[in-house]
Amino acid sequence: MIELIVPGEPQGKQRPKVFPIRMKSGLIIRKGVTPAKTVAYETLIRELFAVIYPGFVLMEGPLTMTVDAYLGIPKSASRKRREAMEGGAIVPEKRPDADNIMKSAADALNGLAFRDDSQIAEATIRKRYSERPRLEIRIMPVLICAIPGGPAGEVKRI
Repeated sequence: MIELIVPGEPQGKQRPKVFPIRMKSGLIIRKGVTPAKTVAYETLIRELFAVIYPGFVLMEGPLTMTVDAYLGIPKSASRKRREAMEGGAIVPEKRPDADNIMKSAADALNGLAFRDDSQIAEATIRKRYSERPRLEIRIMPVLICAIPGGPAGEVKRI
């Protein structure tokens, strides 16, 4: 199992900036460039992984990925509201979007922790508030087994 904690405010994957390029032949092609902020965040995740898991062998087979994104509590929040946010009674409904946070984490670890992000068969993402903003990533194999005495081919996740 892989466990990785990325300190700092969680960031979602941003859309690439697309630029038209006119070729000498007159043909116009479009080139997508990943924003620098996204590249920097994914590089941070990759470097943390490389430091914590040196010489890691890529995980194979179907994987389950859990991402807990702890967003910073706004400074304008009252003491009562701050306590409710820290306790989980109030959860974030703001950007970054949960799916973009997951995408950023999966893309950063692609080819480093696992062969390809298509291996992720199950995914869970949660956004919460915390005084200590961070991203917690957990990846483990999906464990399945045949049910004894059950119909042929029936499997159960354990």
